[in-house]
Amino acid sequence: MDTKTADIKANSTSDDNQKVFEQIAEKIIEQQESIVGPVAIEQAKRVTGLKINWAQHEIHVSGNPPAVIDKLIDQFKELFGQIAVRVSKEAAGSMLAKLPADQIPSSLK
Repeated sequence: MDTKTADIKANSTSDDNQKVFEQIAEKIIEQQESIVGPVAIEQAKRVTGLKINWAQHEIHVSGNPPAVIDKLIDQFKELFGQIAVRVSKEAAGSMLAKLPADQIPSSLK
């Protein structure tokens, strides 16, 4: 595989991972919202690295995506305790298999 093909493949994988992180964030927020209501969205909007348009269910993760997901879960854990971590793990569940092992946020391991 030439360098250009390798770069295209790497960017494609990176874009795919980005989408997975955004889907994970959305699922976590949805699950938290189903339990605690709108306060979940308010808390998620406080997380640095997350841009949220909840009316459109659009989430953008910037910076270091695994760290942003960890911050999101920590934000919920701070208010709601360990149950928030368990709910987050369940929400992310099957999507974690789409990420390389070294990209899985530590709070979801």
